[in-house]
Amino acid sequence: MAKVLCVLYDDPVTGYPKSYPRDGLPRLERYPDGQTLPTPERIDFQPGALLGSVTGGLGLRKFLEGAGHRLAVTSDKDGADCAFERELSDADVVISQPFWPAYLTAERIAKAPKLKLAITAGIGSDHVDLQAAMKRGITVAEVTYCNSVSVSEHVVMMILALVRNYIPSYNWVIQQGWNIADCAARSYDLEGMTVGSVAAGRIGLGVLKRLKPFDVKLHYTDRHRQPDKVERELGLTYHPNVESMVRECDVVTINCPLHPETEHMFNDALIAKMKRGAYLVNTARGKICDRDAVARALQSGQLAGYAGDVWFPQPPPKDHPWRTMPNHGMTPHISGTSLSAQARYAAGVREILECWFAGRPIRSEYLIVDGGKLAGTGAHSYSAGNATGGSEEAAKFRRG
Repeated sequence: MAKVLCVLYDDPVTGYPKSYPRDGLPRLERYPDGQTLPTPERIDFQPGALLGSVTGGLGLRKFLEGAGHRLAVTSDKDGADCAFERELSDADVVISQPFWPAYLTAERIAKAPKLKLAITAGIGSDHVDLQAAMKRGITVAEVTYCNSVSVSEHVVMMILALVRNYIPSYNWVIQQGWNIADCAARSYDLEGMTVGSVAAGRIGLGVLKRLKPFDVKLHYTDRHRQPDKVERELGLTYHPNVESMVRECDVVTINCPLHPETEHMFNDALIAKMKRGAYLVNTARGKICDRDAVARALQSGQLAGYAGDVWFPQPPPKDHPWRTMPNHGMTPHISGTSLSAQARYAAGVREILECWFAGRPIRSEYLIVDGGKLAGTGAHSYSAGNATGGSEEAAKFRRG
């Protein structure tokens, strides 16, 4: 028998849904690159249900308890006396989400002598100290591609919201106004602008593909260059580094993983190299940007707008400057947890668990750390190291 500790975000303040706006989801079998969607032996949930909150439990309870395992589900994950800390000591498996991450620091890993597997229900495993996981021989896995399209759509939405000044215009309606001049004074067309993506993996390339019909100039930088055919089809301009790219761009979208080399990449120095009045969109990880540098750039006008749904830590303290800085379009971390995405990442978590309990290999594309080293997708996307430092600040969210 194994103990599975699952950390999920809270249920809606109005209670767990009894019905949903739509009756189902479109049926998909493959992702755009041909990779198959998760293929568990079965699922015990209805696709389109809220699975990522505590009551939803990723649809795992019947499966795990029916097999004799113990499932503990909590949203209380931060601070020395939280439920996550109390339950961790005898956990064999930890499941967490990027949207409400249970930060598996080296200190917490040291308190979990039985821990063998850490699963990200979603993509992005930077909330795990990967160096400590390698040292301890803990397998780290995530459900690669499960919400990449979801995030790509969100990026395009946020770019348009900033450039067209959508959120302030919407607020004038809520205030029962008709202030057209106030709305138009910061509104531009995206057409003809230069948009650059930091990384062109599944999400970054998805963003670039979706932006091509807007008649923009598309640029990107990545340590893995796209094939010539892709560059020609999308009209992409490649840059060997982020510094050369941001000088050219009216809009920059960040789509790279967080690891030691990308931590605080967008600091005062890099933002100063951007065009005055550029827009920055970040749905990758909050820690890729220097928190205070972004706020300063919006105050000074160096950035015309900043939008994203990723913060550091998560949840952010209530006094986090991104809540109150001007000309922002921030949301909670929701881009990758649409009801559509939840069905895929819940099925992927179950597939990983089925393989783990049966002693079968986990798909290579799901592996981040295996056998004491970066593996699979992890070897392609991450660097050894740790980016969890400072995560204890998340405890201030509920205290504040």
